[in-house]
Amino acid sequence: MRTRGKRPDVPAPDSPWNEIVPGLWMGGHEFRSPSGQLESAVVHRQFDLVQTLLRLPGHGPDPGVGHQVWPIPDGPLDGTQLAGVIRLAEAAGETLDDGRTVLVRCYHGYNRSGLVVAHALMCRGRTAEAAIRLIRSRRSSWALHNELFTDYLRAGLVTARLLEELTE
Repeated sequence: MRTRGKRPDVPAPDSPWNEIVPGLWMGGHEFRSPSGQLESAVVHRQFDLVQTLLRLPGHGPDPGVGHQVWPIPDGPLDGTQLAGVIRLAEAAGETLDDGRTVLVRCYHGYNRSGLVVAHALMCRGRTAEAAIRLIRSRRSSWALHNELFTDYLRAGLVTARLLEELTE
């Protein structure tokens, strides 16, 4: 399931990003403004660290802002891609522990960013189900609608990574 371009029934979010837990934000590159127009979500200096899972030119962040880029598809991930997701989630947690803010973003801020944010929440003690529910309640009911990603979370990303590497 791809959010961008492949599923016309998936609406753009109503905001560029949403706070999931204090300091941990989830968002995308496009959102629908109150007037109904699609707008670009451009990051300047609103966050201390921006993690980008789909990089589009002109969307920031400004120079000097921490920026980690790990492009992944909104579909099956191999072991290396899952390892990167795990590392991003760990880096997000470390940044939060330092009292700083993190934005995790993909195209709409539903699936890829949800995978990283959910794993970060799970590393902090939440179950997969609790993390998924929280993300959907704070970002959108469309968040984590990619069933493969929720399966990865329910199995555990470390387990999913090991299983993917066995099949490679």
